[in-house]
Amino acid sequence: EYQWKGPFYFIQGADPQFGLMKAWTHGDTDNGDDEWGEEIKLAQQAVQAINKLSPKPKFFVLCGDLVHGMPGTRWKKNQEQDLKDVLKSTDQDIPLIFVSGNHDIGNTPTSETIDDYCKNWGDDYFSFWVGGVFFVVLNSQLYFDCSKCPELRQAQDAWLDEQLAVAEKQKCKHIIVFQHIPLFLSKPDEDDDYFNLNKSVRQEIMEKFHKAGIRAVFSGHYHRNAGGFYKGLEMVVSSAIGCQLGKDTHGLRVVVVTEEKVVHKYYSLTELGSHGIEKELLDMLAEQK
Repeated sequence: EYQWKGPFYFIQGADPQFGLMKAWTHGDTDNGDDEWGEEIKLAQQAVQAINKLSPKPKFFVLCGDLVHGMPGTRWKKNQEQDLKDVLKSTDQDIPLIFVSGNHDIGNTPTSETIDDYCKNWGDDYFSFWVGGVFFVVLNSQLYFDCSKCPELRQAQDAWLDEQLAVAEKQKCKHIIVFQHIPLFLSKPDEDDDYFNLNKSVRQEIMEKFHKAGIRAVFSGHYHRNAGGFYKGLEMVVSSAIGCQLGKDTHGLRVVVVTEEKVVHKYYSLTELGSHGIEKELLDMLAEQK
């Protein structure tokens, strides 16, 4: 789909993270994830809300931390199976896109943990086109800590440069990136934190993205809504479908892509399920047809 065919929208979700809610309330984030009934209900609610939408979104992207169990931990496989069972009821016409998070491949990933993720969920980085817009999915753990697999970080970097060159040649309308860890939470020069990328890496990536004309980066990881701008690049941090660490509601982000811009709004699962997308955004989709 190299050609622009008019406005469309997609749904972004993040951090269903089956198991975190109990682990968080019990203050045991390493071993307290042996129940995730609450998260199953929330993920079901998310799928039901998406299935009701009309017109249908072009795809539904989940920006990492699919489950709470780290690689090799006791409940991970069960958590993954339960998430897959919920996602199976997503409307067949809405493709699912998965992004790897730190809980999916480990804070310090290895080639084994990444292989395991790929067998389960698909590639850890890839690109795709929708209606003249170029989308890039990245493995942000390789930027966070690639000490156990430096060659994989180099491979992703080389691949990304090639992809951005392709996008430039094809004269795409917009380039949009998905990754789990945000580049930054509110300011491009903020201090290093568990929830953002290290300053030195961040600066290099932001500049590369800005030069390539990337419009927006969508991520999760923070379990709160946040974001900001670096030059013309928007960093959008979406709160979780699952456990909330701030004052936001369990929710999903609706992202409308028009010829000129990328507009987005975060909805609570209840709001999206009962009212759908507001008229203002629907009107943007109806334009230029």
